[in-house]
Amino acid sequence: MKKLLRLFSIHREERLPALIALLFFSALNMLTVMRYFAVFSQQSAHYHRLFVQNFRVSGFDPLTYEVLSSWTPAYNVYRHPLLAFFMYLPNQLNQLLISLTGLNLAQVIVAVIWVLCGVYSVVFFYRILRQQIGLVRQDALLLTTLFFSFAYIMLSFMVPDHFCLSLFLLLLTLYVAGKRQREQRQMGIVETVVLFILTAGVSLNNGLKVFMAAFFTNRWHFFRPKFLLLAVLFPALLMWGFARWEYRKFVWPKEMARKEAKARETKKHRDAIYQQYVDTCTTADSATIAHGVQRIIRQKAHEKYVRDHKKIWNKNAGKPIAKGEFSRWTDVSTPRWPSIRENLMGESLQLHETNLLEDVLRSRPVIVPYNHWWNYLIELIIAVFFLLGIWLGRRERFLWTVLSFFALDMVLHVVFGFGLNEVYIMTAHWAFALPLAIAYVLKADQTRRGKMTVRTILWCTTTFLLLHNLRLIYLFMTS
Repeated sequence: MKKLLRLFSIHREERLPALIALLFFSALNMLTVMRYFAVFSQQSAHYHRLFVQNFRVSGFDPLTYEVLSSWTPAYNVYRHPLLAFFMYLPNQLNQLLISLTGLNLAQVIVAVIWVLCGVYSVVFFYRILRQQIGLVRQDALLLTTLFFSFAYIMLSFMVPDHFCLSLFLLLLTLYVAGKRQREQRQMGIVETVVLFILTAGVSLNNGLKVFMAAFFTNRWHFFRPKFLLLAVLFPALLMWGFARWEYRKFVWPKEMARKEAKARETKKHRDAIYQQYVDTCTTADSATIAHGVQRIIRQKAHEKYVRDHKKIWNKNAGKPIAKGEFSRWTDVSTPRWPSIRENLMGESLQLHETNLLEDVLRSRPVIVPYNHWWNYLIELIIAVFFLLGIWLGRRERFLWTVLSFFALDMVLHVVFGFGLNEVYIMTAHWAFALPLAIAYVLKADQTRRGKMTVRTILWCTTTFLLLHNLRLIYLFMTS
């Protein structure tokens, strides 16, 4: 308990960044609450429909509001196996508040949790820069401000999706791993398992990053039978088994009910076509009638296929490698380089003014260009400093730990195409690699003029991102 308290105690040097973070994230969440409170504070018998039909911020899902309003494993159980259960106590608090006030305060509860996650994300990020990488205070403040000026980092802390929780847990994992590396100690079985359960429970693929952190920290001791069995294989199998149980318990019955309802609706529709055809045709031959009915059904199915393929949600979804249970999440048709330029290193960091925060499954094209050349200059500056930082920090084990996290997401998104059509909404899973790599540029031996030049460029970039993104977020939320 003492170790846990020390871990989450805010040191004197961290109090100012923590206070600024508290005010900053409170203001952002206030914008979200004010925008939707009139609608979302009402009680409803159909919360899923209420939130999904009314919430409009890029491709983010408001499922956390649903879970807090009426508890159900609303998330995809394979991607977020424990998230609904983590939200059970907030759900119970909301039920108490509903009974006392008559208002659904899910938005307010989520905002409070998200602000706390934001404050500690700032604290751990700043602490990593100071203690692990060894930056001076002004440079740590600079890169902390740069990171939290990224568009979809700010958005992650003001929308009811899971990304701010994932970011907080990933930064906690990096801090613990970095501390062990600095002390030349190994990550223990218990802390590895706890971090895995928390991180994978929120987002399953991020659980792999805990194992990557343990590998870079423990090195070849990672493969000791005891550690490999108790800290890696057993919790991984347990998590997967729980996800399968959760699917069978909560999801499969609903899917079967939907299939049965669809089958009944299809039969009803087919019977109506049959009766209409019998009433209008001049023959009584059953084979001729069956052939005619089948022809009408095929024609209507083709017309629906054509209509659906003209809709933006179908055109922008991307073509998967296959249509299996997990392969359907892949994407081989979305162009890679334009997606990297405009979305991965573009929209993730600085918002596009055109189609501002629209959803690709509703109205936004997958590729949206910037209106001005300087947006691409900002993108180039960050990319160049990122690559330079990788080169300068290439011998640092901690940097390779960070880059392993980054590489996993790039393989998922760019190679396999998972979520590539809206890759920016997952910025919180990987974007911390950019400023953490840039930190090694500031740490490197330079002339005084050279260091001042780097700081000036980074402060100008940070200021632009803050003003640009905050202005557009404010315009969107108050429109």
